[in-house]
Amino acid sequence: MSLAGKVGLFGGTFNPVHIGHLKVAEEALRQFSLREVVFIPTGRPPHREVANGVPGELRYEMVKLAIAGRPGFSVSRVELDRPGPAYTVDTIELLKKEHPEGVVYIVGADIFAQIEIWHDWPRLLTLCPFIVAPRPGVDLSVFQRPPFDRAEIHFLNMTPIALSSSEVRRRYRLGLPTAGLVPDVVDRFIRERGLYGAQRNPPLE
Repeated sequence: MSLAGKVGLFGGTFNPVHIGHLKVAEEALRQFSLREVVFIPTGRPPHREVANGVPGELRYEMVKLAIAGRPGFSVSRVELDRPGPAYTVDTIELLKKEHPEGVVYIVGADIFAQIEIWHDWPRLLTLCPFIVAPRPGVDLSVFQRPPFDRAEIHFLNMTPIALSSSEVRRRYRLGLPTAGLVPDVVDRFIRERGLYGAQRNPPLE
């Protein structure tokens, strides 16, 4: 089934958003001719606390900065403004109503492989197609077996991206180089606020 013209939903903590996220979104937009990719920073992820306690508002602002001026990208507050844990199944159902052209969910292979810990995962698998981004160490053949046989899955044709938000946070915490890992505007935002233990830089006048 063609995904052309559908809206890609790209959920995550984005703590922080990094160049790997942007590359996945760009490839999904291009390879499947999506109408747009909507980044959806989560407010309260149901399975874990947000590392370093960075509030959703700041993670939302970082995504806004990262995608500014990039055609085909937008960011949604749908999970930030909803009280309680943010369940992907609820987000998809809500945004399907807003986008009658259809939606597709973009997810990394490492996260998707753990589908059975997601809330209401049997229904989730049938709600919309999925675009899966390869990740190092994850054999994509796992998605040819149950329970994934009930889902419509498309794979991004790209080199697996090894970069993770946890590695970016580690580098800021230890004072290691971060050039090229996050957009420059996001790096400035992080350093001006001293997020992730980064050496605080004074804001530019």
